[in-house]
Amino acid sequence: MKKLIPILLLSLTWTSPAQPPDSPVRVVMNGFVANNVIAGSVTAVATKSDILSLETTGFANLEKKTTMPPDALFWIASMTKPMAAVCVLQLQEAGKLSIEDPVEKHLPEFAGQWMVEARAKGKLTLKKPARAITIRDLLTHTSGLPNTNSPRPESTLAELVMSYSKTPLQFEPGSRWSYSNAGINVLGRIVEVVSDTPFAEYLQARVLDPCGMKDTTFWPSPAQAKRIASSYRPDSKGKLQPVEVYFLKGGLSNRKRTPYPAGGLYSTAADVVAFYQMMLNGGTYKGKQVLQKKTAALMTRTQTGDIKTGFVDGMSWGLGFQVVKTPMEVTASLSAGTYGHGGAYATQSWADPKTGRIVVLMIQRAGFRNGDNSPVRKAFQEAVQKQFGR
Repeated sequence: MKKLIPILLLSLTWTSPAQPPDSPVRVVMNGFVANNVIAGSVTAVATKSDILSLETTGFANLEKKTTMPPDALFWIASMTKPMAAVCVLQLQEAGKLSIEDPVEKHLPEFAGQWMVEARAKGKLTLKKPARAITIRDLLTHTSGLPNTNSPRPESTLAELVMSYSKTPLQFEPGSRWSYSNAGINVLGRIVEVVSDTPFAEYLQARVLDPCGMKDTTFWPSPAQAKRIASSYRPDSKGKLQPVEVYFLKGGLSNRKRTPYPAGGLYSTAADVVAFYQMMLNGGTYKGKQVLQKKTAALMTRTQTGDIKTGFVDGMSWGLGFQVVKTPMEVTASLSAGTYGHGGAYATQSWADPKTGRIVVLMIQRAGFRNGDNSPVRKAFQEAVQKQFGR
């Protein structure tokens, strides 16, 4: 009779840095899940070189009771914008454009653009602006382009930009701040024209791949789609109900769907950390240079002077990044000079050069009056400060 020899089967699993079960971050995020504010979350705290904490709470899908995995994909929405901006500044480094260039230099359809002078009784009075909009204006949301959306889910960037060029500016370029998805989409088209490469391909080759961001994409694969955290909005009784990502109609893996530079990416907490590690390291990620050090510094310091900007008080704008000018209220736990960006469904990512700390909040929660000023963001950042110090 043959002896049965027991075989030990080993499985390799990815584990996050060990955290106490009652860590301040975990307690806070579990509280939001328990109170039906969010379905679940992935949070990350990192330095220039290491991830200090990667914690999950709640569910990726409430209906199926799918536990939130650490590598869950989230629609990061406008957190795409700084990545698009990096593409533009790379082309400036290469001498192929200047951020001071008029947009019409690269996109002739913008030549002769009009501006709204007055509105009265349903009629518009138009005039020519004092100057043409520049690439810098687009990067700082001071162009006057309205915050318009795509005419159809499968528009090319060329089609989108043509429609924007026929839309009157809302104010004199450089005189005010007004958030504009259209402006960032125009930047994506400029990248295409100047580099002679489709925007998504350029972004992949020049930003995502060098930063090791393997789970960041406009078009999640079927395998990645299984890890996507579902999106929710509270109903009139406060119960979370599933909602579609309004910005991304047309099928997850449909590569004809517009790769919006203003807000089309899906990503993971770890990938977002990698992008901000690159920025904190002066444009370099694990020995690969993505930006020159002086360019990374330029992008992440205030470029809007005393113009009032942002969705919360005390903010300014860099080149594609929000920059904390005066910490207060929701940004009180951050240092002046901290930079980052939020997303439509309340995702957040911030890098603090003073402390060398990166914080990433990944949730999929529609319906906050102001995602940048959500109670979840404020409590998470305060918990990080409590757990890791100022």
